[in-house]
Amino acid sequence: MFGSGFPTNTLEDFDKAEVLLLMGSNTTEAHPIIANRMKKAVKSGLKIIVIDPRKIDMVKSSHRHLQIQVGSDIALMNAMIHVIINEELYDPAFISKHTVDFDTLKEQVKKYTPEYAAVITGLSAQDIIDTAREYAKADKAMIAYTLGITEHHCGVNNVFDVANLALLTGHIGKEGSGIMPLRGQNNVQGAGDMGCLPNQLPGAVSITNDEYRGRFEKAWDVKINPIAGDTQTRAFEKMENGKVKALYCIGENPLMADVHMNHTQKLLEKLDLLIVQDIFLTETAKLADVVLPARSWGEVEGTYTNTDRRIQRVRKAVEPHPNIKDDWEILCEISTRMGYSMSYNSSEEIWDEMRSLAWEMYGGMPYSRLDREYSVHYPCPDESHPGTLILHERYHDQSEGSSKPSPFVPVMYTEPVEMPDEEYPFTLTTGRRYESYNTHTQTTFYASGVKIKQTEETADIHPDDASKLGIETDDLVEVSSRRGSVIVKVKVTDQVVPGLVFMSFHFSDVPTNVLTINEFDPISGTAEFKACAVKLTPVKAAN
Repeated sequence: MFGSGFPTNTLEDFDKAEVLLLMGSNTTEAHPIIANRMKKAVKSGLKIIVIDPRKIDMVKSSHRHLQIQVGSDIALMNAMIHVIINEELYDPAFISKHTVDFDTLKEQVKKYTPEYAAVITGLSAQDIIDTAREYAKADKAMIAYTLGITEHHCGVNNVFDVANLALLTGHIGKEGSGIMPLRGQNNVQGAGDMGCLPNQLPGAVSITNDEYRGRFEKAWDVKINPIAGDTQTRAFEKMENGKVKALYCIGENPLMADVHMNHTQKLLEKLDLLIVQDIFLTETAKLADVVLPARSWGEVEGTYTNTDRRIQRVRKAVEPHPNIKDDWEILCEISTRMGYSMSYNSSEEIWDEMRSLAWEMYGGMPYSRLDREYSVHYPCPDESHPGTLILHERYHDQSEGSSKPSPFVPVMYTEPVEMPDEEYPFTLTTGRRYESYNTHTQTTFYASGVKIKQTEETADIHPDDASKLGIETDDLVEVSSRRGSVIVKVKVTDQVVPGLVFMSFHFSDVPTNVLTINEFDPISGTAEFKACAVKLTPVKAAN
């Protein structure tokens, strides 16, 4: 039930690991509390190998920085697997007992020599070899990644290769060894677990599972369509061809957050009905036909699930405006008016229903226990269960009993969909900045008194590129792609390599996502935020 998409360990395991591959994660700016834990672990001996196209702050605490070309992660991981197999840095008995398709993996990575991968990644062959050896030979090693791995047209394949690497070396299923996807927003893990993914029911089980789906059908007295719903990507495609005519948007600001912003705006304006349920009048809400005001995190009761499957209680800290309701109250009232009665008295009542239906995951976590113990990690099927800190411990079970082997999923490197060329010679990659949260919905645009160092957007470029363009920090440039353009100040920095431009998507006056490409991973629907081709044109300041 609990597959490779779940964090396998807890945040405390960073303290116990010897080697950490930190991939596509600007941890200090996107996950500062986790970054502090990693930095503290370095002082106790943890070797962090940062794998990122930019010289991010975590490089200061790293053992090595692999400054790869944007989108070349699979070439690097396949080369590491190639080295590990060729040098026999794996346990054949572990592979035989716990895995299948090893020969297929071996054949797939045969051409990914360190020298071949070096050309694709921009790294040295020796750095690739050294990294593979250190990760494979460590007694305890972890991989942590985030949107720098997933926000590509091949994001799912990137994640498959992370799993291949961990499975090959046996660095999974034990203390200090595992895979930690660091989630992109607060409670993303919890939202997915609650059924917000189009292919899953609450409890993170596939909607095609007849027995499991039957529990909910019986409890709710409805028939549930066993066919997976559409990802956001496919829903937007259907908006374009007229098959989707209404959108109900809860706690999301797609106009600012999604790729190809001009295209997104046209789709939203084309709808017959746009409903936005949010705590602020976001850019998307300003386009809406109906805005339903909701309560914020400090005005509600409930549970949050963090990035390591840790469930905690949320308690109301301030009294909300009397005319504003909880999200669940709004949904229940709309459902009732549409003909299906949903009547709950509290968030606890909803949680207890989840505990009874998805008991394998939540059964042992009543509010009373969460109040008493502060937090519990799922799966926790009953109240006598301590919670699960580490998934997949079966890999290291010394008993003679057998478990279902895990398949390797060999993948091939594919370059970003839009590569730089003569007309658009730079690669733009996007991400986040420390003080600004996503599209500013929960930070500086709406909250007075928040102090930030970077109060406006910049295009971060390398000194060599700045010299060629004849520009300096704070000069204006027009950044253009095949989809749009923005005017923005320059920041000259060696955090990026020549040919690479970095921008965030926080600032509405510089809508970076008018530049990004409308390409997606075909499996997950995740957009390729991390790579598109742009050009830079200096802009003369008005007198």
